[in-house]
Amino acid sequence: MTPKQIESMKVPLLDLQAQYATIRDDVRSAIDRVFESQQFVLSAEVQALEEEIARYSQTKFAVGCASGSDALVLALMSCGVGDGDEVITTPFSFFATASAITRLGARPVFVDVDEQTYNLNPSLVAGAITERTKAIVPVHLYGQCAEMDPLIELAGSGGEPARQRGIPIIEDAAQAIGAEDHGRRAGSMGAIGCFSFYPSKNLGGAGDGGMLVTNDLDHARHLHMLRVHGEERKYFNKVVGLNSRLDALQAAVLRVKLPHLDAWTVARQRNAQQYELMFGDAGIADKIDLPFVRIGARHIFHQFVIRVRNGRRDALREHLRARGVGTDIYYPVPLHLQECFAFLGYHPGDFPIAEAAAQETLALPVYPELTAEQQDYVVSAIKDF
Repeated sequence: MTPKQIESMKVPLLDLQAQYATIRDDVRSAIDRVFESQQFVLSAEVQALEEEIARYSQTKFAVGCASGSDALVLALMSCGVGDGDEVITTPFSFFATASAITRLGARPVFVDVDEQTYNLNPSLVAGAITERTKAIVPVHLYGQCAEMDPLIELAGSGGEPARQRGIPIIEDAAQAIGAEDHGRRAGSMGAIGCFSFYPSKNLGGAGDGGMLVTNDLDHARHLHMLRVHGEERKYFNKVVGLNSRLDALQAAVLRVKLPHLDAWTVARQRNAQQYELMFGDAGIADKIDLPFVRIGARHIFHQFVIRVRNGRRDALREHLRARGVGTDIYYPVPLHLQECFAFLGYHPGDFPIAEAAAQETLALPVYPELTAEQQDYVVSAIKDF
């Protein structure tokens, strides 16, 4: 690159306009199809997406809802979580993971994360189980599945019918559609899996949207009721549910994007591998920690998160901002230290690995349309730091 090109280059954290340019005509045709039908809520469009997501996720059933956050609430409701119950989960995740639990009157019980993957550390879960434990919610963070086999063995929830389960596992797979753990797709390994279609996700809509997947017919039937005010049939409410229906417009957009998802995932994986080579060639691979991929995992790289130790993360982020490189911090405050969860009684130092990760991790651009020149610019900017 010439000095002038380097000076003018901007690298956003995510470029949805670049993605849209490749599918514009198909998206517009899908939207026109919905407007011609005048069926905007649920409808055949949503049903078709549900069938397609179920096949993609290796599950028997899928149930669309209004958001990934609602998906978590609905999953917990279907598993009977309520007042006084405890739900084991991670302190290092998006707020919705824990807020869904507290909204139902239950208590999040946090367990620290693995230092390499930042996912729930399964070796610590057994010590957190009590007679009040009603569910376990691992989060497949950044696009890599949590280590599921130890959790399944511990919970006794390896795919049996709901009435025979021990502790149900609800997979928070909001960042991990298409990720795999030893050949099993995210969302297919627990009682229920939860996806988000927020626009920034690997499979993102044109607004909010969510999906629940399950292999359990009882859960599928219950979730269908819960998302529509608990209606078993129109105007006959069997339980108190939510108004959490997926819009047909969102489903139509997502149906256009889904056939491209695997190609986009391959591009993200290629960009991640290219970063590793570039950091090595630049001689700075020993100065930052690159993402760790578990053996047997299909990491879909929703985020490419590096670790900057010795208290220099924020300075690097400011340096990259000045160079026009987009970054973000996922997440700067662990859930147990959020002000609204002070009533849980946790304190700084309770989960040291999660707390250190909050201070040291930084996400770099990794979206599918990222060019080699842009990546070279990002790595060069980090080297200059």
